Amino acid sequence: MERLVDYFEHIPSLHRSLILVGGIAIFWLIESAVPLFNFSLTGSGYRKIPHAGINIFFTLTTVLVNFLLAFLLLRTSDWTIRHQIGLLQWLSLPLWAEALIGLLSLDLIGAWLPHWAEHKVKFLWRFHVIHHTDPYVDTTTANRHHPGESIIRFAFTLLAVLLVGAPMWLVFLYQALSVLLSQFNHANIELPRWADRLLGLFIVTPNMHHVHHHYVLPVTNTNYGNIFPYWDRLFGTYYEMAGKDIKYGIDTHPEFHEHSQVGSLLKIPFSNYRPPVGEPPQG
Repeated sequence: MERLVDYFEHIPSLHRSLILVGGIAIFWLIESAVPLFNFSLTGSGYRKIPHAGINIFFTLTTVLVNFLLAFLLLRTSDWTIRHQIGLLQWLSLPLWAEALIGLLSLDLIGAWLPHWAEHKVKFLWRFHVIHHTDPYVDTTTANRHHPGESIIRFAFTLLAVLLVGAPMWLVFLYQALSVLLSQFNHANIELPRWADRLLGLFIVTPNMHHVHHHYVLPVTNTNYGNIFPYWDRLFGTYYEMAGKDIKYGIDTHPEFHEHSQVGSLLKIPFSNYRPPVGEPPQG
């Protein structure tokens, strides 16, 4: 455990970049070999490379925002330790317990909570909707975040570090797991039922998160989890749906130019608000 702590305490920027790039590359290859949906057969004009290009653009803006604001994380983490502020600073725990409780707390406050809030607060949804406009969800969708949303999520991460009293090694470990798990649970794959049930005891699986990307309410407002699956079950936002029944995208922005052009996507938060249509009546 000490070796793990030492590694993430001094993790080189190159290694952090390799985690991001390596994760995309690995899951890209897997989903190319065994895709859940073969988007090229839908007759929608889908092309994998141009689609990925849009999402990689937003990945780069996310990286830029986090790079420019990273000093705030470092100063906040150092301040909490120096002044013994935050949950972990008030508890005396062995390293393994500190890592586990810290990761759970950071995931709840820094990932699940802002994600839930973005679906409930109209102003925040204006930015988050860009993530949901993708009609071809795959591993590159993981970081399809408007720069404004990247700032919002960073603010919640900063709050999480403050409340948890997280040392920087834990913050870097959390961010590495968050990146990899997000790429995994957005990947265009479906696990066998037994594998999904087993992995789903510990982490958010693609089977679980794909449901969140269904194009209409009330399904869109479920399964907010990123790393751990427990929060949705605890707060009553867990939902199951067969992969073959999922339709990606969002009902408010169905046109090609609205979801597949960078310029249009960047403008969405500043355009007229479009309320969700919701599940069409049956029969």
